[in-house]
Amino acid sequence: MKDFLFGKTLNELDEIVLRLSLPRFTAKQIAGWLYKKRVKTVDEMTNISLENRKKLAGEFCIGTSLPEKNQISADGTKKYLFESRYMQKIFIESVYIPEADRATLCVSSQSGCKMACKFCMTGRQGFQSNLSSGEILNQICSISESEKLTNVVYMGMGEPFDNIENVLKSLEIITSDYGFAWSPKRITVSTVGIIPAMNEFMSKTKCHLAVSLHSPFDDERLQLMPVQKKYPIKEIIKALKSYDFSHQRRLSFEYIMFDGINDTVRHGRELANLLHGLDCRINLIRFHQIPDSDLRPSQDEAIGKFQKYLNDKNILTTLRSSRGTDILAACGMLSTKEMTE
Repeated sequence: MKDFLFGKTLNELDEIVLRLSLPRFTAKQIAGWLYKKRVKTVDEMTNISLENRKKLAGEFCIGTSLPEKNQISADGTKKYLFESRYMQKIFIESVYIPEADRATLCVSSQSGCKMACKFCMTGRQGFQSNLSSGEILNQICSISESEKLTNVVYMGMGEPFDNIENVLKSLEIITSDYGFAWSPKRITVSTVGIIPAMNEFMSKTKCHLAVSLHSPFDDERLQLMPVQKKYPIKEIIKALKSYDFSHQRRLSFEYIMFDGINDTVRHGRELANLLHGLDCRINLIRFHQIPDSDLRPSQDEAIGKFQKYLNDKNILTTLRSSRGTDILAACGMLSTKEMTE
């Protein structure tokens, strides 16, 4: 089976060019065709000699693919389904969210997830595979709205920092001059708080970071998120306080609101204490009901009081609008379990 060029970094393309005895400058030419012009075949790389294209095509193909299908929500949100480039019957989903002033794509980094968060459909699905950098980038490049995108969030299926190598490669390609040349300010990566990989991300990129918090109390967070046992939220916060978020890089915390579990003033007070000294914001998210779950979404009144309490404490707190719930495209609802069985 031929290897794929799409998703290779410039350093990796340099290694390929060297091994095939092609001129050194060919690596940048290939990167331009892949990420600027987005060709579908090696033959389209017309500034590379025919002989060298044959050498390249003998071992490689581009490796992009179109979505298998899509669904459109009543609110305009669109959910795309992709099959893995490497394993048949392994699928992922990504979500396109159009708004008046922006167009965001929520991409997946894994098929399934190991984190087993109680409130998440992907976590219930279990883990199937890590996505390659090319499979992550393919979600951005292969949809019809690709040229409209203003932002990308790594908040789809999977835990990005459980696939840190490929996530970092994809971020390099998105933000590098040889790649998509996007500003890091257009990209946010979400994590449950895998500290070693989070530190690597912080040192190697300038992209925004979002941390899934969901309760400031250790015992309650552990009930919702098993990762709390290995990476307690207080240790995550301690690590984050060593970085400077006062300039262009943004730190946010995702906080799903569960009725009677994490939506009281007591929780707001502890949350304010926990985040004291951090330049950050909190995104409140309504829980989206999933089958066979005893969790329930908080009442609007409770959410409003919780948000006001935190804003009064000078912690910028917003309520994220729910999008695509009718097609199971909202936060925590992505799952391809039926397709993998």
